Amino acid sequence: MKRIIPPVKGTRDFYPEQMALRNWLYSTVRAVSESFGYQEWDAPFLETLDLYAAKSGEELVKKQSYVFTDRGGDEITLRPELTPSLARMIAARQNELVFPVRWWSFGPFWRYERPGRGRSREFFQWNIDMLGANGAEADAEMVAIAAAFLKAVGLTPAQAQIYVNNRGLMDTEFDKLGIKPEKKADVSGLVDRREKMNAEAWETNAVEIGLSASQLEGLKSILEDRERWRNSEELTRLFKTLETLGFLEYVKYDPNIMRGLLYYTGTVFEAFDISGGVRRSILGGGRYDNLLRDVGGEPLPAVGFAMGDVVISLILQELMLLPKLPISPAPVLVTVFSPELLMESISLAADMRLNGLKVVCYPEAAKLPKQFKYADRMGMRVVLVIGPDEANTGKVTVKNLSNGTQETIDRSKVSESINKILESQ
Repeated sequence: MKRIIPPVKGTRDFYPEQMALRNWLYSTVRAVSESFGYQEWDAPFLETLDLYAAKSGEELVKKQSYVFTDRGGDEITLRPELTPSLARMIAARQNELVFPVRWWSFGPFWRYERPGRGRSREFFQWNIDMLGANGAEADAEMVAIAAAFLKAVGLTPAQAQIYVNNRGLMDTEFDKLGIKPEKKADVSGLVDRREKMNAEAWETNAVEIGLSASQLEGLKSILEDRERWRNSEELTRLFKTLETLGFLEYVKYDPNIMRGLLYYTGTVFEAFDISGGVRRSILGGGRYDNLLRDVGGEPLPAVGFAMGDVVISLILQELMLLPKLPISPAPVLVTVFSPELLMESISLAADMRLNGLKVVCYPEAAKLPKQFKYADRMGMRVVLVIGPDEANTGKVTVKNLSNGTQETIDRSKVSESINKILESQ
């Protein structure tokens, strides 16, 4: 047998049914983003490696990025994330833009990591950010957008929760424990790894990075205290704003949320699927006030989050929350009775499209049962037939596939008849 060349490892084929779901997710993201007044934007799929080298984690740059040298000798990478591109574009026109900027995007990204369930090397990601607004209320709006999305796709607070923390609060608590400034990044990473390790290995790791026994006990006490957010003015205001916005039921404080990327400076948050035994991350983000300065712009407060399409699609599929989407975008089929009547059918299809209907015309003459079977398998709802009798009298037979009824009517009334059928279903 002839060998079929497989797709590149870690990529996905999008047949029409998968493409329909991808477009549904995109339209949902668009609707939620625009409901809060955010503008759509995008950046190049290719960026210089330098853009990420100083702004992203070493693992992302050295181990996960698709990097190549172009013919001019520059090191180029397929974008592994979007926030550095956002900062670059904002910095380039910082004196022209109207702030606060509210932008969102949905597009492809690439990371060279081990493919698995819920993880691919090529994926689509929703990014949404607000720049130029400094305050807990802006953070709360971003968390509310995440909650609005969870609600829009049918996830209840019992199935998905957004956990928030604040880097400033944690820095204060680290100071109380006597953790030196140069050790805070290591301790933050330790906190971020807590739920990914067993307790014994985690405590061993804590000792390895230099925590004393008393500091370790103090850190564990901090991470188990779900009321410590009350010590933070920012988190107090955030929760009050979320209550006003009507999304508080989706949000909880969790001191274990630290976010691994280097540029987060204040509030951080992560949404998880909690419907099963193991929490799965859906989206995450936070405040990153220093990034614009790092790409040459003036300091500017910023907050945002990102969500990949792979995990959320799996979760919605498992919970049977994915919508049943039409197989074909056209609900109407015009049959071809015979070669002699092909132009009649093509003409009828053209007339229906002029009347605003989406219509497929069968491409050749064939037995009507075969054409009806095609319409049924494609999920169409109306079939039109022009046989010799209809052609001679200026009429069309309209068949409603949902209930099997049909009528033969004047050609001028066909679009009206179709619309009535479609509206009734």
